[in-house]
Amino acid sequence: MGIHDIIEGKKQWRAHMARVKALPPDYEIVYKEMQRYFFKVGPVGLADGSLLTGIVDFFEEGVAAGKGVLELIGDDVAAFSDDLIKDSPTYAAIYQERISTKPGTAEE
Repeated sequence: MGIHDIIEGKKQWRAHMARVKALPPDYEIVYKEMQRYFFKVGPVGLADGSLLTGIVDFFEEGVAAGKGVLELIGDDVAAFSDDLIKDSPTYAAIYQERISTKPGTAEE
């Protein structure tokens, strides 16, 4: 990854976050909580940016339709977030699998 790629990535991230900040406050709060969760759990495909960009697209459509964020995703933000990544491998799951199969563990 060259310096040009790093600069371009930062530009894209800033543009993405500008879109998030343009959302109504309730949408922005929910987005940031989802983002924090995804960064913690670490879906393997998160780095390509399509998951977070897709959420912003979806939220912008909800705003345009005049819906509140909870009308759009339901009352359980965690369940909605989990549903988005249910078929994606996560770094947390990979780590858990790795430590559970290490030599010297109880599973041997």
